Order: sequence, then structure tokens, then C-alpha cells
Amino acid sequence: MSYYDSIIRPALFRLPAETVHEIGIEALKLGLPNRFLVDEGISDPFFNDIRRFGLRFANPLGIAAGFDKNGVVVNQLASLGFGFVEVGTVTYEPQPGNPKPRLFRLPEDNALINRLGFNNDGAAKVAERLKVLKRQCVVGVNIGKNKNVPNEEATENYLKSFDLVHPVADYIAVNISSPNTPNLRDLQKAESLDELLGELQKRNRKLSGLRSIAPKPLLVKIAPDLNTSEIEAIVDIALIHEFAGIIATNTTIARDGLKTPDLASIGAGGVSGRPLAKRSTEIILNIYKYSKGKIPIVGVGGIFNAADAFEKIAAGASLIQAYTGFVYGGPSFARDVDRGLARILKDRGFATLDEAVGSAAGD
Repeated sequence: MSYYDSIIRPALFRLPAETVHEIGIEALKLGLPNRFLVDEGISDPFFNDIRRFGLRFANPLGIAAGFDKNGVVVNQLASLGFGFVEVGTVTYEPQPGNPKPRLFRLPEDNALINRLGFNNDGAAKVAERLKVLKRQCVVGVNIGKNKNVPNEEATENYLKSFDLVHPVADYIAVNISSPNTPNLRDLQKAESLDELLGELQKRNRKLSGLRSIAPKPLLVKIAPDLNTSEIEAIVDIALIHEFAGIIATNTTIARDGLKTPDLASIGAGGVSGRPLAKRSTEIILNIYKYSKGKIPIVGVGGIFNAADAFEKIAAGASLIQAYTGFVYGGPSFARDVDRGLARILKDRGFATLDEAVGSAAGD
């Protein structure tokens, strides 16, 4: 057992979850987590040439949106071994999020429950921060809707954020799947989604044309609480509007099978971590098979180790993300997953990561 596992994590877990998150952000700013790592290099040579939607990744593991909401520790996360960082979710207007407490650990389930509610500094401030950052990894920006904006006005609200982050994002993720903004998930319905994704892609091409650059890769992040027909409709719309990928998945509102007692006292919120693993993998496999591998998938949900990462890739994910696994695993998490994943791929006879993508999908 590592020093982090035996000493530091038990001490931190005695404090409120959001307090520890804030401490962690400050520690990252100071570079403290790197002191717990042995400097053996960050990425295996196996991952030397990972290219997805026109971008080059140092390794396939990213930190999911929600950890670095305001883009304040991007390079510090890269130094821990993450190949990309998804900043956000950011909204056009800054907002405080839901009342505290709003982040809870479920150690018996290796899970978290959050109802943070898109607390962030606002798209303009985050964009200014990223504009001057000498980034050390791929940086995505995840955009969402302000809580006080009705769904009828959602497209315009997203476009305002989009305009601000477009110049500074390597890719842009559209969050329509958080359970913590009222009615947000209704935007996953086909008619609403078709309008939203269509308008965002139209704006993307316009802004990119004005700057004489290729359109930015756009991805859409979906919920795990969708049925097969809803997922397939989203895939169709993403393909029609030439979205670069789908992020599968956000947190779940399902709580079946959780071991943590007295869940009712926690209240509403999305569950992340181990309980999400099976469902997110099922959705990845569904998307991969239905699209015949035509749309890249970022697999997220319940990745705690290299075996979990491989499972997502074999199901069809070409990149992966983690959040809760990092919270439980500590500073060495990303490097452990990177190295372990490279070993698994080599042991199974894959010459490249791409060969493994969708290898469990069959014909």
C-alpha cells in the first residue's frame, strides 16, 4: 500500500469532499502532488502517436470535466500523466452552483455523488486564462447552459459560450447530460439536439473560416440513463452534423445496488465511479456497433485501473477519461493507468492502441 493510500487519503477523507477538492486544486497549483511520484517518465512509448480528430495525444487518458472547472491546473494535471484535460463545465455567465454541501463520497461503493450545478467563473474569464496558458497537453473546453436560461433559449446561451472559448479550445464538448441543471437532459431529445448541434457546427465553421483554420472538433457528452433508441438517435444527429465524437458517459441518477447506507439523506445528484462502469461500457459498445466505428468515443465512467481502461477501449472507446478514480487513486493514478494499459495491450498482442479499439465488439 502506498503512502498516499495508507496515510494521506484516510486523513483527507475525514474532511468534507468539496473542501478536499479545493485543497487538491491548491496543492496542484503548488506542485505538491508530484512529490509523491517517482520520476520514471509519464507516458509509455507505446502511445507515441495517438491521433484523434486532428489532435495528437501523449496518451489516451484524460481528466474529465468537473475536476478543473476553471482551467487553473491544466499543466499540473498534465505533469501527473494525463494526456488531455477537459476544462469546465463552463457557462456563459458565471454562476455559484447549487448550495453546499453538494459533493459526497461513497467509499463503500468507490463512488461520488455530486450536485454541483455548473459552478464556474464564466466562459469569458476561463477563456482569458487559457489564452495565456503555455499548455502541455490537449485542452478541451466543456460548455453548458446557465441554470436561469430556459431550454427555449438554450441554443443562444450555448453559442455565447462557444464564441468565447472557440479560440482557446483544442476541442469543445457540449454538455447536455448533467442531472444537476433543471431540464438540461431534455436537450438530448432528437428535435432539440438537432437544432443545438446544427447551430453550434454552423457557428464553428463560420468562426474557423474567419480565422482561416480547420473547424474545431466538437463532441457531445451524453447521459447513461438513456435507452437504446435514444442513444442511436443521438449518434445519428452527431453524424449528420459531423461532430468529432461522443463522450460516454456523464453521471447517473440510478442508485440501484449501492451499498452506502442512508442515501436518502444525501439527496439529489449524479453518481460517478465504480457503479457507473458497467453501464457506461455498455453504451460505448452500443455506439461503436451502431455507428460501425465511424464516430470516435471518449469512454468515461468507473475507471480505477488499467484493466478498467482496457475494457472501455475494447468496447470501442478511442480515448478515455477519469475523475472519481483519480480522487480515490491519488497522484500516481494517471501514470499507473498509462503504464498498466500499455502492458495489457502488449501482453494481448496489439501493436498499437488503435488495434485494440472495439476489439470486444465482434462483427
